Amino acid sequence: MSEGEEHGSLLEKINDKIHEFKKGSSSSSSSDSDDDKKHHHKSKSKKKRLFGRTNPLHHVLGGGKAADLVLWRDKQTSGSILAGVTVIWLLFEGIGYHLLTFFCHSLIVFLTVCFVWANAASFINRGPPKFPDAILSEVQCLKIAHILRKEINEAFLTLRHVASGKDLKTYLMTVAGLWFVSIIGSCFSFLTLSYTIFLMAYTLPMLYEKYEDEVDVVGEKALIELKKQYAVLDHKLLSKIPMLAEKKQH
Repeated sequence: MSEGEEHGSLLEKINDKIHEFKKGSSSSSSSDSDDDKKHHHKSKSKKKRLFGRTNPLHHVLGGGKAADLVLWRDKQTSGSILAGVTVIWLLFEGIGYHLLTFFCHSLIVFLTVCFVWANAASFINRGPPKFPDAILSEVQCLKIAHILRKEINEAFLTLRHVASGKDLKTYLMTVAGLWFVSIIGSCFSFLTLSYTIFLMAYTLPMLYEKYEDEVDVVGEKALIELKKQYAVLDHKLLSKIPMLAEKKQH
């Protein structure tokens, strides 16, 4: 073999080694980037949520049309409902409309529109208004009655448990909650309080979903602080109450 051929084969071996090294480094870097992506995704999925929540907020709210409305999936429909409730609140609270008057006037407008439509249908080449035979079926009424019965029974059981005198902690928390609600009720009318509750329930879930990470961090800190304050209260006050002290010992 000549000296030129040996020199050429040596260069080819060097080039092959360089290509192998480049492939190895690129594959290792890509695997590292994939590992970093997996680690980032895993850490994001394992991020601690408020109250230990693991499912998405839409699933927690039921995942149906009601959840879509509360989370403003359809902004036009959700905005229309909020605007309608706000107009009704302004009519009652701002203008001083009464409920019976509002109901009668709304019914008069509805009946008048339907009456004129039914009589003018033949002149405008349109069909008369169609009304359903029954708005609520028997199955729906039974389902609503079953839900109401269950909720009322649970409320009576809770009140009986609080009034039985066996759980001082639950009694004190219930009295404090009712006292707080009575203070809020003395500051606002029932209609304004109902509208405020509706406004919070209708907008806060959407805002929470939008700023979920920030709210979870602040909420977690607030819960930790509340637990610390409750531990201090329990050590200084609640543990000195004989009924609670005996219950803890048992």
